[in-house]
Amino acid sequence: MADSADSLRQRGIQVTAQRLAVLRAVAGQPHITADGVAEAVRAEIGAISLQSVYDALSLLVAEGLLRRIQPAGSPARFENRVGDNHHHLICRSCGRVVDVDCATGTAPCLAALDDQGYQIDEAEVAYWGRCPECQARPDASSSPDPPASRRRRTARTEPPTSSSTHADVDPAD
Repeated sequence: MADSADSLRQRGIQVTAQRLAVLRAVAGQPHITADGVAEAVRAEIGAISLQSVYDALSLLVAEGLLRRIQPAGSPARFENRVGDNHHHLICRSCGRVVDVDCATGTAPCLAALDDQGYQIDEAEVAYWGRCPECQARPDASSSPDPPASRRRRTARTEPPTSSSTHADVDPAD
């Protein structure tokens, strides 16, 4: 884990056992939730609070070492595949998330009809469907489109708190 420690040092971040364990947990299970990270870190180093996991994840995302995604209807997930332009395939049945390379190769791979003056540098794309395993199940049937409440994205970058001031963002607005 010398590379991870070096990456932290290069960004002026103190190297701690907790941060290294968080990086290992995400590397070991791409698209892992914060709860999953906490479980993996506890199994590796012992006690750590969920808040400490959120704090480490937030810092590592802010510093570009991890990427945070939040598919509609799902908790935030974290991955260490950063710095490239890839998207995600998400199974409607089991929730599995996998990476898929961008067809155009460069960000922002989509152009807004009217950018309204924004300088667009990224487009998040999520492909929804059913994974091969779910399609092969004998009881598999087509799932309808997710309800509007599942399509809603949250513009939150830290764990929810009672004093949180971040508002939900509905892309239809």
